[in-house]
Amino acid sequence: MPDNTDTLGRRKRLTPNPTGKRVSPTKRDLGWFAALAEHGPLPSSFLLAFSGNSHRSEKRARERLTDLFHEDNTPYGGAYLTRPPQQFRTIDSRYNQLVYDLAPAGERALDLQQIRRGAPSGPWLHRFMTGCITASIELATLARGDVSYIPQSSILAWAETDLRYPVTITDPSTRWRGPKDLIPDAVFGLCYHTRDGDRFRFFAVEADRATEPTTSSNWNRKSFERNLAQYQAYVAGGAYREHLRLSAPLLVLNVLSDERRMQRMVEFVASRYSGGNSFVLFQDWQGFGPVFRPPEPSPAFLNGGWVRGGLPSFCIDQP
Repeated sequence: MPDNTDTLGRRKRLTPNPTGKRVSPTKRDLGWFAALAEHGPLPSSFLLAFSGNSHRSEKRARERLTDLFHEDNTPYGGAYLTRPPQQFRTIDSRYNQLVYDLAPAGERALDLQQIRRGAPSGPWLHRFMTGCITASIELATLARGDVSYIPQSSILAWAETDLRYPVTITDPSTRWRGPKDLIPDAVFGLCYHTRDGDRFRFFAVEADRATEPTTSSNWNRKSFERNLAQYQAYVAGGAYREHLRLSAPLLVLNVLSDERRMQRMVEFVASRYSGGNSFVLFQDWQGFGPVFRPPEPSPAFLNGGWVRGGLPSFCIDQP
């Protein structure tokens, strides 16, 4: 029995096992590739949601994703998708939905279509969480007619820049004042279609998996306190307007994997702003807790309330 099949003769989930079938990308396939290029690695449930009603059955659509992973007889010199190995480093991975990302052949197919890419960078699990956040919001807009999603790739192309931007902040312990690079995990925008015309709001995303402290005596170490100081300069100070060439307001969406940690951060923000803080918002997503389990899309990021320090919750789906 070949090494890339299991004891039941089935193709292994991690190792491609081509059959020689010729696979050319369809319009639906290219839509999946574009979603992965914009958001980064995504679970199959997200990709099926992006394809909407284009498939007669979910089973057939999943089989197509399987072909895009296994089959390398393509016009672009290989299989179109990968299954990142990080998702299999858990004891019950066989019972999880699969996560996909673009292979080089998929990237070449997008290059031919001149489709931009905006996927986040950094450690895989962090990129995965960030992508699931932004993809959840885009999917939620697709179910509505009153709001549209503006992707990161379009924002950065308009501004002719990247995510990194230096802002000047002050160390509260030493009073040292100088520049520190701010790099949001992602940015995106929403266009609200109102009776009085389109209105816009933009967002920076921070995905928090409890890997950094809330405060730190070392100002060179990244912490929520330092991050808050940077966003104070970037948002309240207006630096984002120059960086991203935007005139519309910008808010910061913090998504945390732990609800108690989120509450501590909300209280921290409230303690620093006597009148409350209107631009730093919080939600928790416990699907990104200690046990890895790829989540389903979360429309609550668009439709649900975001907690703010010292102020009532806020819904970003309203202009």
